[in-house]
Amino acid sequence: MSNWSDTLAVFDLETTGIDVETCRIVSATVAIIDATGQVLERVDWLLNPGIDIPVQATNVHGITTKHAVLNGRDAADGVAEIVATIREHLARGLPLVAYNAPYDLTLLNRECLRYGVSPLVSPSPVVDPLVIDKAVDRYRKGKRTLEVTSAFYGVSLDDAHDSGADAVAAGRVAQAIARAHVKTLPVEVGDLHLLQAQWSLQQAENFQAYMRRERDPAFVAAGAWPER
Repeated sequence: MSNWSDTLAVFDLETTGIDVETCRIVSATVAIIDATGQVLERVDWLLNPGIDIPVQATNVHGITTKHAVLNGRDAADGVAEIVATIREHLARGLPLVAYNAPYDLTLLNRECLRYGVSPLVSPSPVVDPLVIDKAVDRYRKGKRTLEVTSAFYGVSLDDAHDSGADAVAAGRVAQAIARAHVKTLPVEVGDLHLLQAQWSLQQAENFQAYMRRERDPAFVAAGAWPER
């Protein structure tokens, strides 16, 4: 098994929506898992996002505006702590796992800019099981959501769209992919980081070509990774 996957930092956000430029963080988890997938450290945040949480978002993660206002931390303080925790783990040499990393890391970056918090600068190494899975098992049919991919790799995810459950499951999926594709994936996580950036661009180009052919001639897919 690749040694990079022995101890991993894992990260997930639940938010007010899907647009990274305008949406806010509602809850977050940063944790560390060991080689067996057990949680060694874990920090969870509930933030008051400062805007109403749309019902569609509440339907996904279960957090209402009222609950966030009553129980949530000040958003600026929370964002600063999330970034500080990730920065500390990366400084210790731990890879950061985020499923669909450009979503979480870009949204976190925009929240930093919103509140005057120093953002992460070119966070590395990042491990994105979504990008890796698409690269190593390109022709598998069906969706690639965390729930579907977890089930495919035999990782239990009982409480999907809870930031803690999702973060830990993403880390365990990364470890399962590392075990299943030990011959394909590089041993060094720095090499894997660079490969994922290339894969992400290729995947975006392929998706863009498909969309332009099938649906919208002007469709543009973003391929920048791990941040947009």
